[in-house]
Formats: sequence, C-alpha cells, structure tokens
Amino acid sequence: MPRKLIKKYMPDERKLKSNRYLSWLGSYIHDPNLWHLTRKSVSKAFFVGLFCAFIPLPSQMVIAAVVALFIRSNLPISVSLVWITNPITIPPMFYFAYWVGTLMVGADPQQVEFVMSVEWLTTELSHIWLPLLVGSLTCGIVSGTLGYFMMQGFWVWQVNKSWRKRKSRNSTKKCTDEVACQNSDSDETESKKPE
Repeated sequence: MPRKLIKKYMPDERKLKSNRYLSWLGSYIHDPNLWHLTRKSVSKAFFVGLFCAFIPLPSQMVIAAVVALFIRSNLPISVSLVWITNPITIPPMFYFAYWVGTLMVGADPQQVEFVMSVEWLTTELSHIWLPLLVGSLTCGIVSGTLGYFMMQGFWVWQVNKSWRKRKSRNSTKKCTDEVACQNSDSDETESKKPE
C-alpha cells in the first residue's frame, strides 16, 4: 500500500506537533485529519507542496502549512514538498518560471546579472516581478495539478497491485488446499474399497 511507503519516509508526528516553530498554529495542528494518510489528503498535499514550491518568497513552508490547514491536506507532506526548491534548484526553477511568465505576458526576457545586494533587488525586481509572478503561479498550478493527479493514479495503481497480489496469493493457497483435499479424498476412497 502507498500508505506504508509514505509512512516510512514521513517525519514523526509527535516531533512535529511539539516543534516550537509550528507552535503558532495552536490547537489546529492537533487536528487528526492533517496527519492521516489517505489518497485524498496525500493528493491534496502534493498539490499544496508543489504549488507553494513555486512561490517566489522565502516563507514557502509557512504558506504551505497554512494552506494545508485550510484545505485539510496532509501537513507533513505539504510542508516537506516545498523543499523541492532548495539552493541548488532555485535558480533553474525560477528562471524557467520567469521565462514562462515572459511568454505569457508578452515581454522580452532580460539578461539580468545577479548581485546579492538590496540595491540590486529594488532596481532589478521592479523590471522582472510581473513575468516572474505570472510564471511562478502558472508553473505552480501546473506542477501542483500534475502532482495531484499523478498521486491519485499512483495510489490507485498501488492499491490495485496489492489487491491482485492478495488475490493471487489466496487463489494459490486455495488451489494448494484443494489439491491436498483431493489427494486426501482419493486416499480415503482407496482405503474404503473392499479388497
């Protein structure tokens, strides 16, 4: 079952509930629906996590947690999927989002030389914010939707596979039992034949 596979990699629920950085969520974090592993909650969590991964803000995890609370998706999966954007993947992901945004807005892509300073942020961000925002939202919606439907499909496939395996195991066991029963029946009828 996908539940066993996902549970193997999930963080401990007790540790997350007692995490001081999540204490601002109050009693909402103790809602059992945020921790259940069902096809619906995990699929929603994939949408939330992948969508929030494309939000060009440093508070992606907080946004994912709030959205997970609001739509009742699995909280740990929603928050952990945000880490798809990490220091290695941020440049290609947001450049791609910017490129998609320029196509959608109809703007020409600008060659921007990155310099880590507040001055650079204020001057360059004013030129690229609209394509970056439009591209990020588009990529977030597309990747979230793909993640949602892929998780739905994976879950159904995994459950069907489990049922087929169980059915084949039970039919093999039944056949073995029937053969054993037939052999014992034939032994009994031979022993009952008059000599």
